[in-house]
Amino acid sequence: MQTRISELLAGFFPFWKKLPIQDQEILEGASAIRKYKKGENVHGGGLHCTGVVGIITGRLRVYLLSPEGKEVTLFRLLEHDVCMLSASCLIKNIAFDVYVDAEVDTEIILISPAAYEDVGKRNNFLPAYVQDIITMRFSEAMWVMEQILFMNMDRRLAIFLLEQANIEESDTVSLTHQEIADHMSTAREVVSRMLKYFANEGIVRVSRKGIDIMDRKKLTEKAE
Repeated sequence: MQTRISELLAGFFPFWKKLPIQDQEILEGASAIRKYKKGENVHGGGLHCTGVVGIITGRLRVYLLSPEGKEVTLFRLLEHDVCMLSASCLIKNIAFDVYVDAEVDTEIILISPAAYEDVGKRNNFLPAYVQDIITMRFSEAMWVMEQILFMNMDRRLAIFLLEQANIEESDTVSLTHQEIADHMSTAREVVSRMLKYFANEGIVRVSRKGIDIMDRKKLTEKAE
């Protein structure tokens, strides 16, 4: 198990080989492999530190949740991605809560934030890596906010369907109307109405199995 953890950490962190052996051993000893079923919560919001998360297999959804229960997806994390927002104590001036759920059955490696911070005090490239990851995720979150604030719903839905199809590597999006609405921070009825419009245009076909993309060219035009 320890050998696998060492190999995983070397794959997730570009700075791994630069670390002194004793610091590698500290991080290895403070890491654990966890498995989550689809829909299970990995990080439950609040400013507590769950830890640094690396996705071995599966997919995680990072989202905001309002007091009224309204959700908006900030970004998704795929295999080999690293999540730092689940270790908020490593990030200065974080003043908002995020939630992290498993979108599909997912296996992660979880690293203690205390150990990461301890090793980072002796190796400057660890906090620099945190900054790089946060900057990248902030850009993704701002793209989502731009869509919500400035884009028409038909364009937003087209962008989402294309992105989801790429994630699933299929022309069938296997999400319910409610799940799409949660991702997009809108009402299920709005999604259903827009999908009906797309279906009438011959762009998609809606069935119990999901949403089949019938005309990717037209859908791309809607997205653009």
